[in-house]
Amino acid sequence: MQNFTQLQEILSTPKDILITSHRNPDGDAVGSSLALMHYLKSLFHTVYVSFPSDFPNNFAWMEGSDEVLIYDSKVKKVNKIIDNADLVFALDYNGLDRIDKMGEYIAKSKVPVAMIDHHLHPQEFSQYTLSDPTASSTCELVYDFIKQMDESKPLDVKIAEYIYTGILTDTGSFKYSVSPKLFKIAAQLLETGVDADKVQMLVFNSLPIKNLELLGYCLNKRMEILPEIKTGIITLTKKDYEDFDIQRGDTEGIVNYLLMLNDVKVAAFVSEQPKIVKLSLRSKGDYAVNEIASAHFKGGGHKNAAGGASFTGLSSTLKKLKKILTEQYSENNGIAEDKD
Repeated sequence: MQNFTQLQEILSTPKDILITSHRNPDGDAVGSSLALMHYLKSLFHTVYVSFPSDFPNNFAWMEGSDEVLIYDSKVKKVNKIIDNADLVFALDYNGLDRIDKMGEYIAKSKVPVAMIDHHLHPQEFSQYTLSDPTASSTCELVYDFIKQMDESKPLDVKIAEYIYTGILTDTGSFKYSVSPKLFKIAAQLLETGVDADKVQMLVFNSLPIKNLELLGYCLNKRMEILPEIKTGIITLTKKDYEDFDIQRGDTEGIVNYLLMLNDVKVAAFVSEQPKIVKLSLRSKGDYAVNEIASAHFKGGGHKNAAGGASFTGLSSTLKKLKKILTEQYSENNGIAEDKD
C-alpha cells in the first residue's frame, strides 16, 4: 500500500472514520465495508459506513448492516460525518464519481482518503492507496490490509465471514478471477471458523419466489441469442420492472446464465431505468468487455465483467450495442477463443 506506514501511524490512535463504497453496492462492497468496519472498531475507532444507495436484502444478515447510512436519504447526517472525519476509506471504487454527490462533498472537504480497490485505472484522489487489478475482489485486498496491519492478530470469524462473502460473490462462487493466492486466503478464512454452507445459504438460497419467476421470464421471453457473433442479450423494460416489482439486487446474476450456453461467448443484460439504460456485460476467455463499457457506455470494470450506462433510450442502446459487438467480432476475426 502506498504510504502504508503513515496510514498505520494515523490508525494507531482512535479516530473518526467513514467507510464508503459505490452506488448499487454488491456483495464485495457490503462485505468489504462491514469487515473493515468491525476491524477498525476493534482498534477503538469510531466508524461509520455510507453507500450512495441501498443494498440487496440478501446481505442484510451481516451484523452492522442496519447501521449503514444511505447517502441519498441521509445527506445532511453523512456530510456532517465527513466534516468531522479524520479519514475516509474508499472501498471497491476507483474514482469519486462512483459515489455521486457524496464524492463531490468528500473532494471539497479535503479529508484524507485511503482507497482499497481492484478495478483498472484508479484515479488520483487518495493519499493512501492499495490498488491491485489482479485481485479477485476488494475483500481479498481488505484481507491483505488487515494482515499487513498486524500479521500476528487472529482474524475474528465475523470479519472472516464478511470477507469470504465478498470473495464468493465477486468470483461467481470461485469461477472467475481465481488464483493460487485466493484459494490460500479462502482456506485461511475457513480455518477461522467460517461456515461456507451457511454463507452460501444466506447469499444465494434465501430468495423470494418472484426472483425465480423473473429469471424464468428473462430466459423465456427476454433472451435473444445472436449466433453469428456468439452473443446473448437479455433486456428488461420499465414495464417489466413494474410488473415484477423489481427492487435493487433482484436482477443480480441473471446475465451469467447466458454464459452457460456453449456457443455464447459474450453476454449482456440491458435494463431500462427511469432516466438511464444500464448495461451489465460478461464474457468468456480473452474477450475484454471492459473496453466496450469504457469506450462506448461511460463505464468500466474487469476484462470479463463490466458495466456501463446509456442515455439514448432502450432501442437505440440495443442497436448501438449490437453494432459494436458485430464490428468487434469482425475486427477480431471472431472470438479470441475460437481463432484456431
